[in-house]
Amino acid sequence: MSELSNYFDSLISGKNWKTLKEEMKKLEPVQVAEIMEDLPTDEQLFLFRLASRNLAKEIFQHLSHIEQRDVIEGLAKNSKQLTDLLNDLDPDDRTAFFEELPGEVSQPLMQLLSMEEREIATRLLGYPEDSIGRLMTPEYVAIKSNFTVEQALTHIRRFGRDSETLNIIYIVDDHWNLIDDIRIKEIILASPEQKISDISDRRFIALNAYDDQEVAVRLFQDHDRVALPVTNTDGTLLGIVTFDDVMDVAVEEDTEDFQKFGGAQELDLSYTKTSLLELVKKRAGWLVILFLSEMLTASAMGYFDGQIAKAVVLALFVPLIISSGGNSGSQTASLIIRSLALDELRIANWWEVMRKEILSGLMLGGVLGSIGFLRIWFWQAAGLYDYGAYWMWIGLSVAVSLIFVVMWGTISGSMIPFILKRIGLDPATASAPFVATLVDVTGLVIYFSVATMFLTGRLL
Repeated sequence: MSELSNYFDSLISGKNWKTLKEEMKKLEPVQVAEIMEDLPTDEQLFLFRLASRNLAKEIFQHLSHIEQRDVIEGLAKNSKQLTDLLNDLDPDDRTAFFEELPGEVSQPLMQLLSMEEREIATRLLGYPEDSIGRLMTPEYVAIKSNFTVEQALTHIRRFGRDSETLNIIYIVDDHWNLIDDIRIKEIILASPEQKISDISDRRFIALNAYDDQEVAVRLFQDHDRVALPVTNTDGTLLGIVTFDDVMDVAVEEDTEDFQKFGGAQELDLSYTKTSLLELVKKRAGWLVILFLSEMLTASAMGYFDGQIAKAVVLALFVPLIISSGGNSGSQTASLIIRSLALDELRIANWWEVMRKEILSGLMLGGVLGSIGFLRIWFWQAAGLYDYGAYWMWIGLSVAVSLIFVVMWGTISGSMIPFILKRIGLDPATASAPFVATLVDVTGLVIYFSVATMFLTGRLL
């Protein structure tokens, strides 16, 4: 718990409500939210109840979904404060909160909304899950192209108070079709008598309400904007999406991909909020699959038990061979998955990627193979280990095996994400453990096949 959280905890324990209220006014809403996350639920509610109506709304929007649910449950007995909070929330933040609730919980809360706010909430929740429509807010300012600059500024002063952002003003026609968007700076610097149509260039970027939220993430990454307009398929302006909401989606998507890449299902809550049983459940599936797959490694070893019995020295290098292949595969998979996520690569680029990874695999394998051979030579020459009369052939077996195993690892790590994307699955599920397990099994086959070729008639 931070020093500030301890201070607030002592004020609550001492029932110094007046001092507590004054101290809250000195802090930013995000700071109060951080303090609340360190406090027990009952103390969180004390702070929240003492906050002014506007401050409570801002604090709520900075809380995690689990803390938001705790606050709502705690305010259930105070229907007036709960009603005010839900009606005051920005529509996009309220939609994000309702999405996290079961239907039987969200429906009674919907009834607390005013007719106007309920209509907005119903419309936003009506869009497909993970669509841009769920992210947008209808709180923006739009003007007509035939307005003068003076008329536009008057309109902005009248309707801009509740707007999510005033950095960008939207221009629409009589049917509310989006014509352009314009920075407010350009309006302020223009002559009062100028028409809005004279200072607009009709070049704009818009999102479709039914597009996936990842489309918004990519557009915000490509264009330096604080907000983007959202339209339907006919070009009618429906709302806007702001940068802060899209950043939340980007963090959520990245977190989900990292969790999948590590060989686990994505967590519904943060790690600290996930129960032990839920954590085990999320991780057990992949671990069982990987464990069953690794059994094939034992089968492969059993298939070559004759060679191992004749040349036990071969078993010394099994961990070296399979770990090198698995590491190269996991390394490649991480690069390809990230490139696919950023749209730097598409399915059509698979052959270009394969050619590059074959060459890089050969080169990387050559480096590791050379080191492996030199290691055997040095140990033999220094008397650190006696590999026998055929030590050079053992060294060649290890070196050549590393070349082919590493190359196979880079090919597998690069192609599996493409295959998964082609059949409609998330490439992130080509997790490092999955690629490593695949290369472990096939790496053994490559290693013992190469060893058999070099050592037949010698050790075998």
